[in-house]
Amino acid sequence: MPRSRTDDPAAWALAALMVVSGVTHVTSPGYHRGLVPSWLPARSAVVAVSGLADVATGVLVAVPATRRAGARATAALITAHLPAHLEPLRHRRTAQRAFDRPVGVAARVAVNLGYVAWAAAVARRATGRPRTG
Repeated sequence: MPRSRTDDPAAWALAALMVVSGVTHVTSPGYHRGLVPSWLPARSAVVAVSGLADVATGVLVAVPATRRAGARATAALITAHLPAHLEPLRHRRTAQRAFDRPVGVAARVAVNLGYVAWAAAVARRATGRPRTG
């Protein structure tokens, strides 16, 4: 029996991840400001905009009619965040936190590439528009 378009646990989990991530940009802005590369201006604004983008893509993934576009946008958004995960390599000699050292950076990038693959898989399974009749 084929699954309905609303019955995709991977899509729902991805949507939840993105919405929760976006909410944490508001509840823990200091943490997220620390992830923004030093060469970007207006770090607080970057955190606010990226949090809104996370919530928006999560909502798009949750709605079956916009799931494909939302999952593609999620993959693009996570890819756009990769420079933030690579930034600590510029300061590796003074890194205090384990996840800012090269092994930690590699782990962060690997996890985020996994998220991109997850979003791409959700996009492939989605139909992108509701079926009629």
